[in-house]
Amino acid sequence: MARRKKGYYRARDLARQRIERLFVLAEEEHVLHPERSDRYVALARKMGMRMRVRIPRRLKRRICKGCRCYLSPERTRLRLRDGVLTVTCTECGEQMRYPYRRPR
Repeated sequence: MARRKKGYYRARDLARQRIERLFVLAEEEHVLHPERSDRYVALARKMGMRMRVRIPRRLKRRICKGCRCYLSPERTRLRLRDGVLTVTCTECGEQMRYPYRRPR
């Protein structure tokens, strides 16, 4: 098995931290500069792909799968029906569906 380069795991950990920070900045900047928050999300995706780091599920659901914009509460419409959460992007109209369990 091939050995990893020196600092490989440290670089990936740093990339995870930066992705988290970019999403925090995107949330803060969205009210005044929505295009800037979209840019932060694009940078986070690019960093994740380059460093081969998965974006956590809770953050990945904040990205539109159609237009790749930051999904803030102002840009989304949520619907619950038959155990499925439907998130609609108001920018491009893309619908993302996620299953959920109802509490018993």
